[in-house]
Amino acid sequence: MNGLNVMAWIELSIAVVVGLATSIGLITLILQASWFRCLADRPSESHHTHKTPISRLGGIALAGAMVAVVLVFSFLVGPGMLLKDDLWLVIPTSLAMFGLGLWDDLRALGARRKLLGQILIASVAFFCGIDIAHFKLPFFNQIIDLGIWAWPVTVFWLIAMTNLINLIDGVDGLAGGISLMLMILLVYVSMQAGSVPFIAAGMLGALVGFLRFNFPPARIYMGDGGAYFLGCLIGCLTIVTSQKGTIFAALAAPLFVLALPIIDTSIAIARRGFRGLPLFRPDRKHIHHRLLASGHSRRTVVLGLYAFTAFFLVLGFASFCWHGQYFSLFLGIGTLTIILVAGKFDFSREWLSLGRVLGNSMETRAEIQYAISLSRWLALEGARAPTVESLAEDAVFIARKLGFESVRIKLNNQEKNWPLLDSSESCHSYRHELPGDQDCFIELNISCRDSNRTEDANRCKKCRCTSDISADLLAEGWAKAVGDWQKCHRRPVRFQAQMIGKL
Repeated sequence: MNGLNVMAWIELSIAVVVGLATSIGLITLILQASWFRCLADRPSESHHTHKTPISRLGGIALAGAMVAVVLVFSFLVGPGMLLKDDLWLVIPTSLAMFGLGLWDDLRALGARRKLLGQILIASVAFFCGIDIAHFKLPFFNQIIDLGIWAWPVTVFWLIAMTNLINLIDGVDGLAGGISLMLMILLVYVSMQAGSVPFIAAGMLGALVGFLRFNFPPARIYMGDGGAYFLGCLIGCLTIVTSQKGTIFAALAAPLFVLALPIIDTSIAIARRGFRGLPLFRPDRKHIHHRLLASGHSRRTVVLGLYAFTAFFLVLGFASFCWHGQYFSLFLGIGTLTIILVAGKFDFSREWLSLGRVLGNSMETRAEIQYAISLSRWLALEGARAPTVESLAEDAVFIARKLGFESVRIKLNNQEKNWPLLDSSESCHSYRHELPGDQDCFIELNISCRDSNRTEDANRCKKCRCTSDISADLLAEGWAKAVGDWQKCHRRPVRFQAQMIGKL
């Protein structure tokens, strides 16, 4: 190994140490500082898997680690290298995306506002110079000038990368671990790209420090701020590394590592689209949620998905080493692996029955649209209802409309039950807790035909699918209504004493 290589490895090691130390130091400060804890008290959404409030400000440590690495290397080698490698654009773009996500962590912005913000940030980055202006076809060695398509392609790439990381941040340690593997890959593929490997190495160290607090059971989450920051940074670094798209392997290699979020997101979009649900509506139907519901522990799920991603990391390395020449072969190996792994789980086998899934989804689409309308009406009643009792009666009215046979609501150790229908058939129960409060919940029950006949079994499965979604929608409307009622009246959410009991 010559002197230059030795010096490069020393600098990479320094970047890892700086990122690691900064990340651990900032996370320790966040967890100990009461001011940060107050900022992080925003209740969790219903699709999150944790039951107790956990700080969502881990993204501050990740962004701070990158800034620390940049400052250290600016001091050691001077700012000229950062300016030469377009990092003067990468850094503010990533921090802007971090700011958007942090804003949402502190005060929910809504999916549309976040998407508009992402489009604005990605567009500014494009017009400032971070662009995929050319694209090299891997098999024909031909470079295509994207022309006017460069803008939408670049914006799509940055937004896709940003949201892919955010969408898998649903179980402790998963998004951080996959991002860590991506940084390992970026260090390797960007060795000839100036300062890019040092930034990637610094983030590698930062993610190791973050996972010390984020691995199950997590003490802190990266939040939307951290996920947006990592996704945008990865998207920008891949563009810089690929020399604006002319090196196909540098763009394709990270896609192998992102196989899990790409598959999960594609399935989620198809699932919501077929059923008439908003495409950006969060739910608990992602792959990691399904694995948790199957009885696996959080650590088992995370380690299993790490192993899955590590296999695709190897494919990414191989694809880059062969300059994308065998991309089709590695893609085929990856596809075959996905099919074999998916066949091991009952919930994934349903995805292969596309005709039946599509048919059932289209049949239930009208019912789901009806449930969405009722849920939105309930949410609007939160600011108008004079009492909690009247708001609960509205929820019961909707539950009856949706076919549920009993409702049970508990608020701060006060419980109330509404039996709506009598049924001797087997009953399915859906219990949804208010975000951040295990002692407050709404429980919905519905009966379903139980038969060994195939026709009845299929009808029961379709009934379960509709009632699952209806229960989720009703619970979301109830949680939003309760939150708005509390904001308007500034009183604890409680039933009147004379109203408690079974009616």
